[in-house]
Amino acid sequence: MTPVVGVDGCPGGWIAVRWGKTVSHHLCRSFSEVVAMEAAVIAVDMPIGFPQGSGRAAEREVRARLGDRQSSVFSVPSRAAVMCADYREACAANLANSNPPKKVSKQIFHIFPKMREIDALITPELQLRIVEVHPELAFWAMNGAAPLPLPKKVKGQPHAPGLALRKALLAKAGFPLKDLPEAHYRRADVGADDLIDACACAWSARRILEGRHVSFPADPPLDARGLRMAISA
Repeated sequence: MTPVVGVDGCPGGWIAVRWGKTVSHHLCRSFSEVVAMEAAVIAVDMPIGFPQGSGRAAEREVRARLGDRQSSVFSVPSRAAVMCADYREACAANLANSNPPKKVSKQIFHIFPKMREIDALITPELQLRIVEVHPELAFWAMNGAAPLPLPKKVKGQPHAPGLALRKALLAKAGFPLKDLPEAHYRRADVGADDLIDACACAWSARRILEGRHVSFPADPPLDARGLRMAISA
């Protein structure tokens, strides 16, 4: 089976699930380590391509499908804001480039380094192999194009019923969850939900490889660097 990789950002770097003849997980400290993995498709839960203003069609279309889970999909700030390492500067840049003017939330600002890390490596050509996905969109697709009734986190903590639902959907959808080696990462590096999300990304990667995926929007716009701005599942 041609290998694919699903990737989720985590406190320790990037948690990658490789799915080929076998299934395995790997904690990568940099995204360049992810890119070096042998895989036909790498599906990552992180924005690729930044708008000149604030927000992208990709998020708007995905949120419309996720019901109560739509809060998991944030509006991507302007490229000018994402490139700022200082929070106040990022807010000022986004205020200047968005209509209506918007600041940047602290939660989104904290993942700017990961967004910049991918942006420094990605090219339009590499997007044939490295594709933006979102776990909740993957679970939506696994669930018959219906949003999930349970969250994966409650008040910032893993929600056992929500995680159990997602594991059941992965198994039913054909992902070999029972063959995934047991994880022994520190909580400070990888959360319980991070690994499950990476599995969902790997499931999306398999669908992308086989041409069975859906893309939002179907005809994605390009950013200033020529990067396609779309979320697939």
